[in-house]
Amino acid sequence: MTEHTPPRTAPEPEDGAALLDAVEAHHRRFNVFPSEAAYVAVVLWDAHTHLLDCFESTPRIAFLSPEPGSGKTRALEIIETLTPRPILTTDVSPAALFRSVCDPEARPTVLFDEIDTTFGPKAAGNEDLRGLINSGHRRSGVVLRCVGDGNTQTVQPFPVYAALAMGGLGDLPDTIMSRSVIIRMRRRAPNEKTEPFRERIHAAEGHALRKRLATWADTVRGSLNDVWPELPDGISDRPADVWEPLLAVADAAGGHWPARARAACVQLVNAAKANDKGSVGIRLLTDLRDIFAGAERLLSADLLSKLAELDDAPWADLDGKPITARALARMLGDYVTADNDPIKPRNIKTGPKSSAKGYYASDLADAWLRYCPPPSQEAATSATAATAQVRALFPVADTAEVADTDPLPATHSATAP
Repeated sequence: MTEHTPPRTAPEPEDGAALLDAVEAHHRRFNVFPSEAAYVAVVLWDAHTHLLDCFESTPRIAFLSPEPGSGKTRALEIIETLTPRPILTTDVSPAALFRSVCDPEARPTVLFDEIDTTFGPKAAGNEDLRGLINSGHRRSGVVLRCVGDGNTQTVQPFPVYAALAMGGLGDLPDTIMSRSVIIRMRRRAPNEKTEPFRERIHAAEGHALRKRLATWADTVRGSLNDVWPELPDGISDRPADVWEPLLAVADAAGGHWPARARAACVQLVNAAKANDKGSVGIRLLTDLRDIFAGAERLLSADLLSKLAELDDAPWADLDGKPITARALARMLGDYVTADNDPIKPRNIKTGPKSSAKGYYASDLADAWLRYCPPPSQEAATSATAATAQVRALFPVADTAEVADTDPLPATHSATAP
């Protein structure tokens, strides 16, 4: 008799939601992140590294803190156990990074710790490395290199698309921050406990999850090509580029992950905006908009005084001294009016035979609209009230006419009493 061998059955497909739950539980054993949203973002980022070719871009993830000992390195160490072909480093040259990531068949996940030593205030700038990091954010990103000898050299593009996680003190260059999910780490409180991470013991557990993530990725890869996940309201432009791959992974996993991912997206994007110091120019425009509060024109002297009085603003100590009229004019000159003319101070009459330099809200309005975040409800209410009072004091028709015929009372400038 021939012994009957039962046919082999294919293994049950991996439950994506349960797998991401397991990855999250693994992180929670060793990492204390500042919010639930941070756990969600990190887990989705881990998973997306196994699916890079499905997306047009790969978000950078940055673990930043004001002080050492906040868990940044440990976060990268756990990510190292979960992502494909990880390279954990604290120092890399542009040439070394380029050579590491330019082979799509052996593309690593780059884990860059202590990145503040590369881009911090005491660093030399490292523009080549910053350009390489930024180019590698998009799948189409390349760097150009000369290949050949002597007169036979040709320019050849090399792909540099690769996943990148970073840890460091302080902040990073704006161009890198805008391409990143920002996790603001902090030291553990006495009541926040974690397991000690022992690489010889726990790395294998992470590697088992990494293998499961890779297997699951192969089962969903086909469904993720050219997918455009639904974005939460208000998420567009660069934040959309950052979060689309993560939301797509969450949708592929199913369960509670799509809802958690979108909630995390909104929370972390809003937190990044709130913590974004932005450019000094945008800060200046925003502060001027709040100072004008509906006024139609203000003298430079009044603006400088009010800028210097603002708490938590750089204007009282800009390069070691309060902002000057010359500095104000230079900074505003980088922006333009609605007619595409540089914003410049104009003569404003302060009396029958006297005038002084100042600015018109109409000249600044287009820059306010394009660059400044929306005003708070409180600021908008104050501006509406101030506008009514200012118009009662100084009725204005045409700004050119006002400059010549409508003097500002010396006791009021252009603001309401």
